[in-house]
Amino acid sequence: MLVLSSLVAFPQRKAEGDWLGTLDVGVKLRLVIHIDKSTNGNLSGTLDSPDQGAKGIPASAVTISADSLHVAVASINGGFNGLFINDTTVSGVWSQGPVKAAMTIVKTKEEVKINRPQTPKPPFGYKWEDVEYDNADKSVHLAGTLTYPTAGGPFPVAILISGSGQQDRNETLFGHKPFAVIADYLTRRGFAVLRVDDRSTGKTSGDLKTATSADFAKDVEAGIAYLKRRAEVDTARIGLIGHSEGGLIAELLASKRQDMNFIVLLGGPGVKGSVLLAEQNKAVLESGGISADIANQYKRFFLQVSSYAVSEKDTSIAYKKAWSFYKDMQKTEKLNWQTLGYKDDTTTAKIVKGLVNTLSLPWMRYFLSTDPATLLQQTNAKVLALNGEKDIQVLPKLNIDGINAALQKSKSKVYDTKILPGLNHLFQKCNLCTVNEYVVLEETFSPDALREMGDWLQQNVQSK
Repeated sequence: MLVLSSLVAFPQRKAEGDWLGTLDVGVKLRLVIHIDKSTNGNLSGTLDSPDQGAKGIPASAVTISADSLHVAVASINGGFNGLFINDTTVSGVWSQGPVKAAMTIVKTKEEVKINRPQTPKPPFGYKWEDVEYDNADKSVHLAGTLTYPTAGGPFPVAILISGSGQQDRNETLFGHKPFAVIADYLTRRGFAVLRVDDRSTGKTSGDLKTATSADFAKDVEAGIAYLKRRAEVDTARIGLIGHSEGGLIAELLASKRQDMNFIVLLGGPGVKGSVLLAEQNKAVLESGGISADIANQYKRFFLQVSSYAVSEKDTSIAYKKAWSFYKDMQKTEKLNWQTLGYKDDTTTAKIVKGLVNTLSLPWMRYFLSTDPATLLQQTNAKVLALNGEKDIQVLPKLNIDGINAALQKSKSKVYDTKILPGLNHLFQKCNLCTVNEYVVLEETFSPDALREMGDWLQQNVQSK
């Protein structure tokens, strides 16, 4: 573990040890500061944020001055400054960027752990294999885990497809392993399940520079080809379960392959990517306390900038159009976006340029311009679409309505959609239902959502 050292100014206080504090920034996050003392008297430290799955972040400075403790963590633009109340308690302020919050840290001898009670633990009661295979052109070597019941077969099988961003085979996020939970549940109900490390993650290779959802779909197709070689698999009952962007990939494959028996969309898109992200931005801003007026203004701005990023191959032209549109909005609507970081023209120009560059990336351009409705209209697979009622990333009514409308025009004879009460985008039972809350909820995946999916699959796939 890499740590950086600094000189102890006043060694009368013993800072070495583990210090635990709870940061309240709308949600409560535990921070652990580990302080060590070298033989030459220097202090060094590292920071853990257990609830966010972060560990061993090096401190850039640890110093004591009289009764004060200062811990700087330059890599995250953060730090703690406090006063010793006694040898085991320091009261102070945590700062990170513009955020400042009171925090008291206390010495602890116990290891601070995150509680994820749903994570499956052996013995599993079913067969469990690590598997590896290549995609069609050998450009990606994929690795994953296949589970299936110990007796019977061949079994219907589901391939799990993760959401945006590179995930491991368990879709691990903040210590949660939702795909491990789903695979465990469905395997116990008689299904085979394949879950795979995403491209360039874990034991899977592959380039990401120009990769889009269409490329990730080819990786899933490699999994389909692999499963067709397995004696445990009923090749007439192969299906896909996609979360978030994984739902788009499932829709894409179901639109062009006649051998997909079913797809399950977990918070999957039902409207064009640009609309989905614009609505997502609006909902996330409002959940963070931004007024509805500003959130709506930003939604319109985002939609327009997205159109420039998609239509203009030259990002400099896209930026000029985006900047002009922003200035027009500023004149006509008297924008007050300081809370969004748009403080002056210099700062705003950098933000807008960064937004254009991000929206112009190959993956993003593909996502923004793809309409799930056109894909779903071409499928003959059985479809189940589930959304959490409190989802602010893939808004439930907007997307479920889009999915329903498309499926009514499709060749699918079996499809169902449902909005599950009280659940967020990760299908956790939520309280604040903000993105920041994902990390502090102990539930990984709602048992209600598992039952909805399992019962539907049993009725429409397993028993057929």
